[in-house]
Amino acid sequence: MRRIKSIVESRKSKVESRRSKALLFLFFLPLYAYGWNYTETRNSTSHSAQLRVGADVHWRWDNGLGLSLDEDLRFDMVNSTALQTTSGTTTALLGPDFNKSYTTLALRYMHPDFEYIKADAGYTLRLLGDKGWSDPNEFLRHRIFFGATAQYKMRYAKIYLRERAVCDIRTDSVNVLEKNKVNWLLRSRIGADFYIQQKPNVKPYVWCELENTLNVPTYQQRNGNQYISHVRTQAGVNWRVSKCSSLDFYYRFQYGYNRDINITKQKGYVQLTEETTYLHAIGIAYHFGW
Repeated sequence: MRRIKSIVESRKSKVESRRSKALLFLFFLPLYAYGWNYTETRNSTSHSAQLRVGADVHWRWDNGLGLSLDEDLRFDMVNSTALQTTSGTTTALLGPDFNKSYTTLALRYMHPDFEYIKADAGYTLRLLGDKGWSDPNEFLRHRIFFGATAQYKMRYAKIYLRERAVCDIRTDSVNVLEKNKVNWLLRSRIGADFYIQQKPNVKPYVWCELENTLNVPTYQQRNGNQYISHVRTQAGVNWRVSKCSSLDFYYRFQYGYNRDINITKQKGYVQLTEETTYLHAIGIAYHFGW
């Protein structure tokens, strides 16, 4: 009886082993069908310089509410890309060229008797290049944002911390391995505005911002540096021309990291490009409000 029992248990274990192998084969079958073999990894480094021109109009009421309309135009002056592959390195130079525009309508609130915290929310229409209106599904982006800012004023400076949640909505077809059609970001900015007693109409400032992707695709998480996609720093001077208008001159440096994934069925591999961008921008903006 013991021998018969051992034979039965042995056959059961063999059957279970075959079932497990069959399930594993069915699980990995799509990967083999698409040929997911990482045979080439490319490193792309881009250095670019931009000129940015902007203007905004804002209104503020006694109850603490504010409304603003902002327009920001960006032009590529120099764009140098070095692409390193197994076959060598290629470099391309472009510019000057229109890059994109941002049109933003925002609502703000700060209690008149409590100036330590303020909140804002708004909508931004992004136009990529000069073909956005001819092909809106490909070159237009929609952005919704909301956030809060904590600030503290001292004798010679004002320091602040701003947390802003951003929702980017894409209308074009996207590679779901790279990004989502609805992309959630968290932008954390810390900065300071400085006061000069001898020149009250001149206000230097500086800030630094981290951009974190909240719903990054699982494939992008293979790299530990993926959650912070951009680091921005900006320094400038705000010059008050009159009671209702001012000019803003600034310099911005931006570091960006991204992974571009291209699945090629015919060649049977996944082409992975790690993109690192360095952006230098100088800008001028005009502010008008009452």
